[in-house]
Amino acid sequence: MDIYRIDIPRDKAAFLRSLGCDGIGVSIMSKKMKTELFVIRGLSAGAANILKQDAISVGADLALPKGAVSCLHESYEAVLMGTHRQIEALIEKEKLQPFGLRSLADSLKSFLRKYKKSIKIMGVINANDDSFYPASRFREAAAVEVIRKQIEEGADIIDIGAVSSRPGSVPVTTEEELSRLTPVIDAISKEGLLSQAVFSIDSYTPEVVAYALKNGFGIVNDITGLKDKRVGELAKEYGAKLVIMHMQGTPLTMQKNPTYENVIVEVDSFFEERIDRALGLGLDKRDLVLDVGIGFGKRLEHNLALIKNLEHFTRFGCELMVGASRKSMIDTISPAPVEKRLPGTLAIHLQAIRRGAAIVRCHDVAEHRQAIAVYEAIEKGDLL
Repeated sequence: MDIYRIDIPRDKAAFLRSLGCDGIGVSIMSKKMKTELFVIRGLSAGAANILKQDAISVGADLALPKGAVSCLHESYEAVLMGTHRQIEALIEKEKLQPFGLRSLADSLKSFLRKYKKSIKIMGVINANDDSFYPASRFREAAAVEVIRKQIEEGADIIDIGAVSSRPGSVPVTTEEELSRLTPVIDAISKEGLLSQAVFSIDSYTPEVVAYALKNGFGIVNDITGLKDKRVGELAKEYGAKLVIMHMQGTPLTMQKNPTYENVIVEVDSFFEERIDRALGLGLDKRDLVLDVGIGFGKRLEHNLALIKNLEHFTRFGCELMVGASRKSMIDTISPAPVEKRLPGTLAIHLQAIRRGAAIVRCHDVAEHRQAIAVYEAIEKGDLL
C-alpha cells in the first residue's frame, strides 16, 4: 500500500470520475473535498448559539469567543467552517431559523455558487506621456505596432487609455483625452485589428467612451466604478461589457492615508451598490467585470488581503479582473524599480487566477501567456 498527499483538484468531479466512482458518489463526494471558511460579524447572541448547534449537527462548526454560550455580549464575530456539502445542509436549516439567520442562509448560498472561468490576458496601451511605467506609453504609429505584437503574443483583450491614473495624477480635459485617443482608435480600425482581439477603452469620460464604442470597442474599463451612469448607459446601448473598479478617492488623493475598517467588507459593499446601479440601467451580470482596484486607494496590507481573499468576490457571479502589473506594492515587498518588477507581477497574477480572477491586466503579454500555460498544466495534473 502507498499513500501520497495531493492538492485539491481544480475539477473535483472529473477527478473522482477518473477513479471510476459512480455518478451519485461523484456528486456527493466532490462537495466534501474542500473546506469552506466564513467570517461572520455582528452575529447576535441568539443567532450565534443556534448557528453553533446547527453547524455541529451537520458536521460543520462555528468558532465563537469564550462566553458566547452565556450571552455575555449582544453580538459576536465568528468563523464558520465546514465542507461544501455541510454548508449546503446548514443553509437548509438556517432558512427556518430567526435572528437574521434566514438572510445569512441566502448569503452563504451565494458563496457556494459554481463559478466557471476561462483565463484571459488584457494587454495595456497608454496613449499618454505620464503613465507610471514609461515602457507602456505609445502614440499612434508605435501604438499600432505594439498592439499587433501583443495580439501575436496571445493577448485576448487590448486596453487603451489616454489619462494616467497613477497616484497623484490629475485629470485632463475631454478635448485633450480625445485628441490623444482618436488617432490610435482610427488607426486600429484602418489596420483591421478590431477582428483580432477585443478592445477595451480605459476611460470614465462619456464622450471618449462613446467614440470608442462607436468604433468597435467591446469593453469599457471604468476606474470610477460607474460613478457616472452615462458610462453604463453607453455600455448597454452598444452591447459592451463594463469593468467596475473600486477606488477610494481619486488618482490625485487615493494614496493619501487610505484607511478601511475591513477592506473586504467595504469593497464588497461597494460592488453590491454599483452592481445594483448597473442592473438598474439594463445591464446583466454577464455584462459586468469586477476589479478590486489593486493600488487604488490601498496600502500594502489592503492589496494583499484583497488578493488573498479574492475568491470572496466570485459570489457576485461576475468575471473578476486583477491588474497589479509592475505596481509599487511589489517594490514595498521586494525593493525594485518599475522595470524590474515582472517576477513580482507574475507571482501576484498567478495567485489571483488561483483565487478566481478571469482576466489579468498586464504590460508583459508573452511572459503572462507562458506563466499561465504552465500554471494550467500544473492544475490539470490531478493524477500521476
